[in-house]
Amino acid sequence: MVQSKDCIAKWGSPSNFNEGKFMTLWDIPNNINSAIPELPNRLYCNKVMVAPLERAFNNIISRNLTEEVEAWDGCFNIRKKRRLNSWSLHSWGIAVDINAARNRLGKEPEMSAELVQCFTDAGFEWGGNWTRKDGMHFQLKKI
Repeated sequence: MVQSKDCIAKWGSPSNFNEGKFMTLWDIPNNINSAIPELPNRLYCNKVMVAPLERAFNNIISRNLTEEVEAWDGCFNIRKKRRLNSWSLHSWGIAVDINAARNRLGKEPEMSAELVQCFTDAGFEWGGNWTRKDGMHFQLKKI
């Protein structure tokens, strides 16, 4: 599992994170946007996220699960983890949240195993498997 200390070692602390060097404004391909309209047209994320996210989104499309993506709830956000002292991986743009309204932190997730697998097959870890469940959250499995 990637932790904030791994991100600090690779990219530096969020307080002095060199966004221009590691981040990108990704134009999500039209075929993905038209199939999953809940996604933004452009996504500010870490450069290492583009290929895995594109795979995950294409998995969703090819497996006919587009209707299960009800909401896009974010990627890059420099902040600490809720009720903890360590940095969220959103601080480096290597995590995304979807369907947050039905998959709140600490609650039993309401996301299908098939939708989760679209992300895990693309190199993500799912927060719904953690002891402190975070069913909306997907983060890169390795960096």
